[in-house]
Amino acid sequence: MADFIQDLADGLARDVLAGQKELKDDYFYEQVSKVVGASSPTLQEAFMTSIRIRLAERRARDFLEKAINAKRSGTTLPEAPRDAEKGGH
Repeated sequence: MADFIQDLADGLARDVLAGQKELKDDYFYEQVSKVVGASSPTLQEAFMTSIRIRLAERRARDFLEKAINAKRSGTTLPEAPRDAEKGGH
């Protein structure tokens, strides 16, 4: 059952993050989370975990791209956010 819930949550997270661009609302996922949570706190938790992981991966890829571009162009490498030193998930 856990795999089923995670698959549903991750699919929804992927769709919501894609839809946010069209909606021009970077925090639309919070509204979706409330809708999900009203019926299933378990699905809401899995959805928010998928959202956080996908957003973190997106930021990490952006940082990687900036670092590579800086290295190739001979400019200063970007600095990682200070919060990254504290850890996380």
